[in-house]
Amino acid sequence: MIARQFSVLTIGGVAALLEALRGRGYCVIGPTMRDQAIVYAEIASVADLPQGWTDEQDGGHYRLSRRGDDALFGYAVGQHSWKKFLHAPEQRLWRAERSAKAMQVLAEPEPTEMLAFIGVRSCELHAIAIQDRVLCNSAQPDGHYRARRENVFLVAVNCAEPGGTCFCASMDTGPKVAGGYDLALTEIAPNGERRFVVDAGSVAGHAVLAELPRRDATQDEMAEAEAVIAHAAERMGRAMPAADELPALLRQNLDHSRWDEVAGRCLTCGNCTMVCPTCFCTTVEDVASLDGSASEHVQRWDSCFTMDFSYLHGGSVRTSPRSRYRQWMTHKLATWWEQFGTSGCVGCGRCITWCPVGIDITEEVAAIRDSKATAPSEER
Repeated sequence: MIARQFSVLTIGGVAALLEALRGRGYCVIGPTMRDQAIVYAEIASVADLPQGWTDEQDGGHYRLSRRGDDALFGYAVGQHSWKKFLHAPEQRLWRAERSAKAMQVLAEPEPTEMLAFIGVRSCELHAIAIQDRVLCNSAQPDGHYRARRENVFLVAVNCAEPGGTCFCASMDTGPKVAGGYDLALTEIAPNGERRFVVDAGSVAGHAVLAELPRRDATQDEMAEAEAVIAHAAERMGRAMPAADELPALLRQNLDHSRWDEVAGRCLTCGNCTMVCPTCFCTTVEDVASLDGSASEHVQRWDSCFTMDFSYLHGGSVRTSPRSRYRQWMTHKLATWWEQFGTSGCVGCGRCITWCPVGIDITEEVAAIRDSKATAPSEER
């Protein structure tokens, strides 16, 4: 068991952390600003972090704005999740090459790059754990995902600024980081001086922390760090009913009229599944060269909102927006429990923020819960 020892870093200490990780061979990935949004990308220094910026989020709305301070992590979450670095949007599985004498099939080598993620929130750690269960620790693991996951160093951040669409507190997935990290930071600013309370959650985390300029955290600093997290929990923009209520609620209302109502708004664009940090569905495609000498077997992200996703011999099983939205929400909140023993939702709110028409999963659940089910109707 790793003993918890709380230390304090300054901004200079955070800069030293980035240098220490690079010195160990990690490619450091963290939050940075691009195209008027906070995205996860490679960063070279503290100067690349979104210091002094925050994000305004609501249904179908996202905007960056200036904060009244110089916080490094004073935002919620952007449209990107860490999934894109572990469960790649496009992954070649193998390549076949034909010559005049023979045909050979070349498996795609597993990745070896070492990645360090900076600023991982509690909801995102829970999302990574869900994908680990499905893609890494299952009976048939994804070798490319597992190889990437084994080479990741996680620097978590306790959330101090929930977004308007966040509801992790009601999902028991945040805002406080509870485990699954190498280092965890809590940003505080006593007397306007920016500091970071840090503890290590792994042997690797302890080794990196030992190299950094730090001192022991005081009781006042520990108390302020806890207060920051508690204040974030009080300011969640949304809430979801208790997770153990949802499977029965949704299974008993498969023919509720609300599915028709939401289908009238849903564009079936799949944005919610693309930004979701736990969705893992894929399709595979064969891409051949024009001269027929080579072919690649490529795995790409897919969505249960596409017609082809549920295609069986004779046509698509889910032809209507109603059936596709119902499949997504009932799988995420209900049948996921039966498959994997947890909810498929971590309360990050991305699906609400990045829905072009602002469909709110918490609102849809509440509408079903607070009204009586309609009589069954034929699936459309």
